[in-house]
Amino acid sequence: MEEDLKKDNNSSDESFLSHLEALRKTLVKCFLSIGVTLPFCFIFAPKILNYLINFLIADNKIKFNYFTPVEVFILQIKLAFVVSLVVSSPYIIKNLWGFIKPALYDNERKFIKSIVFVSSFLFILGVCFCGFFILPLIIRFGLSFSSSQIQPVFNITSIVNLILWLSVVFGLMFQLPLVVYSLIKWDIVSYYSISSKRPYVVVILLIISAFLTPPDVVSQVMLFIPSYLLFELGLIFSKKVKNAS
Repeated sequence: MEEDLKKDNNSSDESFLSHLEALRKTLVKCFLSIGVTLPFCFIFAPKILNYLINFLIADNKIKFNYFTPVEVFILQIKLAFVVSLVVSSPYIIKNLWGFIKPALYDNERKFIKSIVFVSSFLFILGVCFCGFFILPLIIRFGLSFSSSQIQPVFNITSIVNLILWLSVVFGLMFQLPLVVYSLIKWDIVSYYSISSKRPYVVVILLIISAFLTPPDVVSQVMLFIPSYLLFELGLIFSKKVKNAS
């Protein structure tokens, strides 16, 4: 009996170690893919930075400034890393999927496969919405306070950090209909339970919008409005799916 228990413990330990080794190899491959693409992305980083500057300036008579000798260089490295991460993402997702796939049931695999495309589309949609509508609006809002006595000085690093942060925030917030649909589909919450709590959802979304955006009303409202509309879209879609089933 004791020998059987020892064998079971040994096999479980070996299984755990094999999972750790598989995870280590997966992570090494992911980091290597970023490392391989990073030098190439760094070559294009100055062009990407110039494109962002020209896009943000548009018809506005503003100039971006930097205050330390290596500030722009560090900024280009940061941009190169972000672009490298985006370029490597298909390979990274493929390896991560290969790691978790054996631990999933067939229905779980089908569900994850079905939402990957939708999730990616919603994230890209959120980034585009932020880039084409929100960021120019924030720039114009900031310029509206300028006068003959007060002149705006925009730091290039702060602006790019704001672009990256808000792009991620809007990309994640645009996942809301998928989150609502998943919660209802898997019976974690019912449609009528979550739909009856709209006032609480409004308050939560307002708090999240205020927390994730810069301290100005414009960006907070512009994050809240599409987030709430997407919440309602998730409810509508979930109800149709439930009624169809």
